[in-house]
Amino acid sequence: MSEQLELVPPPTSAAPRRRTRAPASDVPLAAEDPVATVLVDTPLAHLDRPFEYAVPAELAEAARPGVRVRVRFAGRDHDGYLLSRTSTAEHSGRLAPLRTVVSPEPVLTPEVLAVARAVADHYGGTLADTVRLAVPPRHARAERSVPAQPDAPGRRAPDPAAAEPSSEQVWEAYPAGPALLRRLRSGQAPGAAWLALPGEPPERDWPRTVAAAVRETVLGGRGALVVVPDRREVDRVLGAVAQAVGPDEVVRLTADLGPEARYAAFLRVLRGHASVVVGTRASAFAPVRRLGLVVCWDEGDDLHQEPRAPYPHTREVLRLRARSEGAGILLGGYTRSVVVQRWVQDDALAPVTAEHARVRERAPQVVVAGEGHQEERDAAARTARLPGVAVRALRAGLERGPVLVQVPRQGYVLGLACQDCRTRLRCGVCHGPVGAGDRRAPASCRWCGTELAPEHPCEECGSLRRRTTGVGERRTAEELGRAFPGIRVVSSGGEHVVDEVGDAPALVVATPGAEPWCPGGYGAVVLLDGWRLLERASLDAAQEALRRWCGAAALARPPTGAPGRRREVGVVLCGVPPHGSVPAVEALVRWDPAWLAARELSERAELGLPPLVRHVELTGPAGAVDQAGRALVAAGMHLLGTLPTGDGSSSGAGPGQQVRATLTQGRGRAPEAVRTVRSDRSARKSQDVLRIRIDPDSVA
Repeated sequence: MSEQLELVPPPTSAAPRRRTRAPASDVPLAAEDPVATVLVDTPLAHLDRPFEYAVPAELAEAARPGVRVRVRFAGRDHDGYLLSRTSTAEHSGRLAPLRTVVSPEPVLTPEVLAVARAVADHYGGTLADTVRLAVPPRHARAERSVPAQPDAPGRRAPDPAAAEPSSEQVWEAYPAGPALLRRLRSGQAPGAAWLALPGEPPERDWPRTVAAAVRETVLGGRGALVVVPDRREVDRVLGAVAQAVGPDEVVRLTADLGPEARYAAFLRVLRGHASVVVGTRASAFAPVRRLGLVVCWDEGDDLHQEPRAPYPHTREVLRLRARSEGAGILLGGYTRSVVVQRWVQDDALAPVTAEHARVRERAPQVVVAGEGHQEERDAAARTARLPGVAVRALRAGLERGPVLVQVPRQGYVLGLACQDCRTRLRCGVCHGPVGAGDRRAPASCRWCGTELAPEHPCEECGSLRRRTTGVGERRTAEELGRAFPGIRVVSSGGEHVVDEVGDAPALVVATPGAEPWCPGGYGAVVLLDGWRLLERASLDAAQEALRRWCGAAALARPPTGAPGRRREVGVVLCGVPPHGSVPAVEALVRWDPAWLAARELSERAELGLPPLVRHVELTGPAGAVDQAGRALVAAGMHLLGTLPTGDGSSSGAGPGQQVRATLTQGRGRAPEAVRTVRSDRSARKSQDVLRIRIDPDSVA
């Protein structure tokens, strides 16, 4: 036995890995830097790293960092981005050559690549997924249509004295505004959380205020990026910014432009034709040269939450980008989220607000239906969907112009119940809610579409009589049209969103976020069904309700008279308890959103809830959620609970039931734990679709 063991050579210690001097390849290679590191565009999380390829001599000039390339990967051709070129390789074996350079345009700049890495690390995602959000798909005709260089490299900056009113005058309502403008113009990187005043005239409203900050940044020789929730806000801000800095200096960048127009706008920014970008969340990674300011308006809007992996929020992307590129950041809105409030309390952002007396002067008078002595005049003031105080406010407002009625949900009839015992009607197939699409449509399930026969009895008492339990904006518009004959009714919501209404009397019924802009302001604003927003199954229900209410109330016509002595009612809130018992209602009446944000943050700090603690949301089949949840718990996270999604996508219990689990960060770090789970599932080729999100904007 000893003689046989002597025939086996003794084990040697592993030698350190060396970089080879030149890669081995079957084709002639570039004379300089023949090794390229490539980010392969693959959804496989366990392959989230750059790979080395040889640079053929014929591609030596075109293969520059940032260009799109095509490579052979796992037996197939894949797209990718060339990240860098070096003279030596880490890999000791033979390197596959680059297939081709798709385009010589360096679309992935070093600044955007650094931000993409930071976003991927923050959300536990892959770099390939993040870059897919940052760089739009190529369009060859757009590349040919945009000149390679700006027509006038020495373009003249906007005249400091040409704006009327001046930037300082636009920001004079905010004591910290002039200092913010000075720092932007001098090339510094201030951070500000701005609460905009309601009821400002058009020349001083929030688009003009944003444009003034952008103007000062451009005067300082730097670029700016403005991100707003949707297309309508883009149109308003784009006009204001174009007037402030010149139409040739600003470009619109949104996902709905279409492939050619979007890529052409992207190239205009990349090639230096424009120094300012205005767009939606698709523009958060725009390659603005010498970026000096990033702006996010209404940062609490859920449209800023990216629905694709790694599910970043625009607010966080801009924060990471401002830190990486040394730019200023301005987060503005009529309200403030808990996340931004935490940044304010951590001194990461400075609060920019108007003085209390100015806020009282500009804020509309808010009346809560059913408060005070209203029930003595109207017994149903607190319980009626449209109480008398709201009707009187609408009638008075119509004498001054259009009025706005906000309805929390779109559609016609959202729910039906038994008239006798109040039991909700449910679908016999999927147990979903039953509603109706319009006045003549039969009752049907809102999940699976199964029609409910008129003779279908109540499951509890057998009655055939029915009543509505939820009404959308179309049914509300129909009812108001009958209550106010001769008045034009405008409905805005869902697929039919109205951008603007004139000053003629009209009843405008809109869902939150779809309220048309009225240049002269609405004569009155009525907020219906407030309980629907307050009772949402979300941790941010109160703040979201206040955000939606303030967004509509800010459209009211500026009040007249001294505070406390105004005769007209500007805003009526219906369907909520007295404001002293509900913090969100009190914040609306006082117009003090910062107070609500600070209160919410304090309560969450005591309970260890987001955003003080990072959290992870798992959504998918119960079996996959359970397996991933166990892995995250083993990595040091805490499971808060698991609930059915309730979206009607599956029925019954079992591994295939759609569920949602929420975990909070414990001793382990959420990004690393999530990245490990994603890599393990990718390596095992798991077939179940599991969505893993870190810090989603709304926690159920």
